[in-house]
Amino acid sequence: MTRSARRTRRTLQVAGAGAAALLALSACSSSDDSSSSKSDSSASASPKMSGTVTVFAAASLKESFTTLGKEFETAHPGTKVTFNFAGSDTLAASITSGAPADVFAAASPKTMAIVTDKGDGVGTPATFVRNQLEIATLPGNPDKIASLKDLTKSSLKVVLCDKTVPCGAAAQKALTASKLKLTPVSYEEDVKSALNKVVLKEADAAVVYKTDVHAAGDKVEGVEFPESAEAINDYPIVLLKDAPNAVAAKAFIALVQSAEGQKVLSAAGFLKP
Repeated sequence: MTRSARRTRRTLQVAGAGAAALLALSACSSSDDSSSSKSDSSASASPKMSGTVTVFAAASLKESFTTLGKEFETAHPGTKVTFNFAGSDTLAASITSGAPADVFAAASPKTMAIVTDKGDGVGTPATFVRNQLEIATLPGNPDKIASLKDLTKSSLKVVLCDKTVPCGAAAQKALTASKLKLTPVSYEEDVKSALNKVVLKEADAAVVYKTDVHAAGDKVEGVEFPESAEAINDYPIVLLKDAPNAVAAKAFIALVQSAEGQKVLSAAGFLKP
């Protein structure tokens, strides 16, 4: 082969290699563009949460759910969580009567069934925490209340939740288990109302949840009693059928069930589900 021919062959080899490199670069760029396009498409497919999430929740959830609501709003700018805290039976009646809400968190499966039996829930309600009863006394426990039986003393003014409310039903279950009869000075519409009677010194004691005693701080003193183990309440939560903001509602329920949500609830005194 002549020197001229060898030079020509080398030139063609270099040109071929350059062309191959350009083709590879083009393919890589095309692949990156495609990947980027898919990523953008996936991001745009993810629904952006906004608007108000309305949560109907048992009164005993007030402190912990308020904290979780603020965390939710911080994590999802453009959203707002509003709450209706009351006795679970009252909330259930409002929902079945058509009150607009996205989420229902009840203090017992029985009150949740009022809603789900009417077909107003989506899917099976999930138990997210449990709660146990405790006696709330005046600060320092001046009446030396040490047991559930002590509440039967005629000299004491004792308050219970109404029997239709989960905390009231649980108290009756504990009293029945211990074969005690108690006549309270009043039955209150929810656990916060019962606790408030003691806080305001209008009653000497009330049977409420441990979480409510915890939330009241030094305004009351808590007295545990073994019969409470016979009346622990499961708390179920569910997305409502006609939820105005179902996307954000599902995300709020997910927060409640998450490790972070459970941490907040545990700190408030709730038991693991």
